[in-house]
Amino acid sequence: MPAKQNYQQQLETIIKEISLSEKKPTLLLHACCGPCSSYVMEYLAGIFNITIYYYNPNIHPKEEYDRRLAELKKFVTSFPPAVQTGISVIEDSYNPEDFFEATNVRQEIDLQTESEKGERCRRCYLFRMQRAWNYATQHNFDFFTTTLSISPHKDEEKINTIGLSLVSENNLKYLPADFKKKNGYLRSLQLSKEYGLYRQDYCGCIYSRQQTH
Repeated sequence: MPAKQNYQQQLETIIKEISLSEKKPTLLLHACCGPCSSYVMEYLAGIFNITIYYYNPNIHPKEEYDRRLAELKKFVTSFPPAVQTGISVIEDSYNPEDFFEATNVRQEIDLQTESEKGERCRRCYLFRMQRAWNYATQHNFDFFTTTLSISPHKDEEKINTIGLSLVSENNLKYLPADFKKKNGYLRSLQLSKEYGLYRQDYCGCIYSRQQTH
């Protein structure tokens, strides 16, 4: 079995390399909600020119999707690191069928009842990260990553394996990360409380909702 990767250490190495250059690179940050973005923005805003990319057709129902997006947009306009560095939010399309097709969860019934961090979730990470990668490629970003690894309920190994497997022809790089490390998840809880952010009690899809309600 290969040795477990230290993605936080890899991130810190890249940040150190960037600090030695005069250029502040661009970063497309795929985000699922305001709370998960909070610490990540605080951590990276001084290092990258960040654009947040909201593509989450897995979220059920539509009212929940809209609430998370509205909360994220509101937070970006009031959070000093975001305001001072001009972070903006780009919303992609919302079509729940994208989620069902990408995960094949209707045909593979067992996926509907598996717990988080399983194959259903891996496929969900994959199709959202591929979409972010495509957008970042088309718009000439220097880096892309996702906030997903900040959650202790997400599999950072699967997330980073996907990210590192995506190779671009225009020098786009994946930024490896395990944002829950260095008290990242704890800090996101603190920021959520400080700014009164809505924190959902399930990941997003209809199956995760059924398992927690």
